Amino acid sequence: MIRALSDPDPRVRRTVAKVLGDRGDPRAASALVPSLVDPEPAVRASAAKALGQIGRSESHGAIERALDDPDPRVREMAAWALGRIGDPGSLDPLIRRMTDPSSEVRSTAAGGLGRMRSPAATRALLLALSDPSERVRRGAVIALGESEDPAVSDRLRPMFADEARTVRNAIAIVMGRRRDRPSVSVLLERAEGADPAERPAALVALGRIGDRRAEVTLVRAAEDPSRSVRVCALHALGEMRGTRARAVALEHVSDPEHAVRGAAAICLGEVGTPTDLPVLFRLVEDPHPWPRSAAIYAIGRLGLIEAIPRVREELFHAAPEVRLAAIWTLGRLRDDASRANLVRLLDPNLARPDLHVPDAEGNAAVARAADAEDRIFDTVVQALGRLRHPEEDPFVEEALWDARARFSEEELDRVARLPRAEVEGISRPPTLRDLFELALPDGSGTEGG
Repeated sequence: MIRALSDPDPRVRRTVAKVLGDRGDPRAASALVPSLVDPEPAVRASAAKALGQIGRSESHGAIERALDDPDPRVREMAAWALGRIGDPGSLDPLIRRMTDPSSEVRSTAAGGLGRMRSPAATRALLLALSDPSERVRRGAVIALGESEDPAVSDRLRPMFADEARTVRNAIAIVMGRRRDRPSVSVLLERAEGADPAERPAALVALGRIGDRRAEVTLVRAAEDPSRSVRVCALHALGEMRGTRARAVALEHVSDPEHAVRGAAAICLGEVGTPTDLPVLFRLVEDPHPWPRSAAIYAIGRLGLIEAIPRVREELFHAAPEVRLAAIWTLGRLRDDASRANLVRLLDPNLARPDLHVPDAEGNAAVARAADAEDRIFDTVVQALGRLRHPEEDPFVEEALWDARARFSEEELDRVARLPRAEVEGISRPPTLRDLFELALPDGSGTEGG
């Protein structure tokens, strides 16, 4: 495939660069670098993005040169790639792009600077809060949210008055992540306001901050006619672990909207009790994968081992979101009887069910299903690692070694693709190598000890 990067047809070259990036194979990085000077801007942009997806630090010098490309799309993808790689040497080149004539480039450079977490990056992002483009201001707000400097919150709060709703929503999300209690009053105003497009972000922020003054507002919002408002209110009540959260969640497990039923299940995963298992069993029968998978995650979070036989039935469900939830939950509940089926899921030749997407849900549902499918393998390895070590089971050990052998040493060092229920709030997610080390009997991830 790498040879096709020299194909006479630029459409072929662009597609090949995209595929190589999607695969994330570090061995393709050196072959993609020459494509950064391809005659066609679309190919150059695709190569820059691919190099960012692969994430090798050695590529940053070549990508930095692409920041001076005459085409703004190439500069934007180069800025994105440098942010994704996160090499400290790219700090100054990204700061210089904060004055790029293209607002798309400035916004993307802001995102990259947010990942750098340095005083110089913070200063550049604070200046961008007054950029004429709302896209850039929004990008700067989100990037500053990554800063660990508590003084940044004081500089961000005035952005609640920004003229652009997208910026106001971004500041609500960021202040929620920062657990910024001085923002509670304005967030309560927004959560109770008349603009339905601003209320969800404010509700989520209030849940993350956890100020009990917000509980009455969240309970009222859970009865709102707007589906998105009800969903966010239930998520917030669960995260806050409010005193009325469980009762509100139980009231909404039969909501006509599948997203609300799913949010109710997630809330129960935070505040439910073993007596809620019959309710969760009903949700596991839900025709839509969202509440079905959310109920399975809730069973895992609550440690309801009596539900294990029913969860096992979902290991080969047509919807990848449901299969992923079942794998994670059975690993979390240490269900040793699932090991044989989990090993089957390591087999690359195992026939996969056709991608299940509910009717009339469009591209977003397809993306959710594909994302879940992409996380299944790593979650299986993690689940096997959570079960007892297979010293006395050569079948499991051999399957794990065969699975590990399919990856290069560089691929093993990529961040593990695990369910969001596992990685939310983790500062350092494990690598795929880490998962194999836990799953293999000697704990080394290296055959023979």
